[in-house]
Amino acid sequence: MKQLNKIQNAIFIAGALLMVAGAGISLTGWQGAPYVYCLGALGFASMQMLQRYDGSNVTIRRLRRIMLLSDVLFLVSGLLMLASQGNPLQLPQIAYLQYVYNKWVGTLMLAALIQLYVTHRLDHELTKEAKKL
Repeated sequence: MKQLNKIQNAIFIAGALLMVAGAGISLTGWQGAPYVYCLGALGFASMQMLQRYDGSNVTIRRLRRIMLLSDVLFLVSGLLMLASQGNPLQLPQIAYLQYVYNKWVGTLMLAALIQLYVTHRLDHELTKEAKKL
């Protein structure tokens, strides 16, 4: 896989830290937490999308597509976190609580589990491919 340069790697790590900080701080009820999370998710997902695989291994290509799905789920979590901050569409209170409020937790958990699985499997497959060469 294509390696990130130093600046891209710094953005990647800073994005991951901002995501963790934003998700953690949101538990306190601070109104700026969703913005911190969204900034981190944009940095993290965009840098992860820049890592390309140009080989022919089908398994690694499949894992990359699954990783892109988790990046999209991280971004959707940020949007849902922003939507949970208030009721900007002026939905009836019951509909707002049922369809929007704190749904970001589920998408964030799903994205994190997918990311964990893909990271483990991708490392294993890349090591196996490097041994073949």
